[in-house]
Amino acid sequence: MAGKTTKASAKKTATKAAGEASASAGPVLLSGGNPQIAKGYGDAPVQAYIAAMPGWKSGLGARLDALITSAVPGIRKAVKWNSPLYGLEDDYWFLGIHVFAKYVKVAFFRGASLDPVPPGTSKQKEVRYLDIREDDGLDEAQFTAWVKQAAAMPGEKM
Repeated sequence: MAGKTTKASAKKTATKAAGEASASAGPVLLSGGNPQIAKGYGDAPVQAYIAAMPGWKSGLGARLDALITSAVPGIRKAVKWNSPLYGLEDDYWFLGIHVFAKYVKVAFFRGASLDPVPPGTSKQKEVRYLDIREDDGLDEAQFTAWVKQAAAMPGEKM
């Protein structure tokens, strides 16, 4: 049966080609440009997320990660729900990052207790946000102060 293609082999070839095309196209971006990164613990999945952040957001993500890592010795990292999370114990997180089309959102899970309180409100009583747009400056001293305060509070179990 040389020269004949079975349905199974045609499907296998098409699946392989689609996989190669998506691998060469780079990371999958969900709505709003948020990278789709597999759930994982440690620095590697967080760095993969940062590398996959589109455009200017990747540089911002790297800067935020460096500030958080520097401010909190022994920081734990993970990617869950397509967002990097930071905490001091696995599954207890004090901060998360999420990419949107026009900004990067930093969530402080106990942000209502920070001084001063971050500007973005939430439907959740304790959560506060910092939205950072491309042309916004980042007050690194204030951000670092928030990170240190947040790390000193109990994390959210997620």
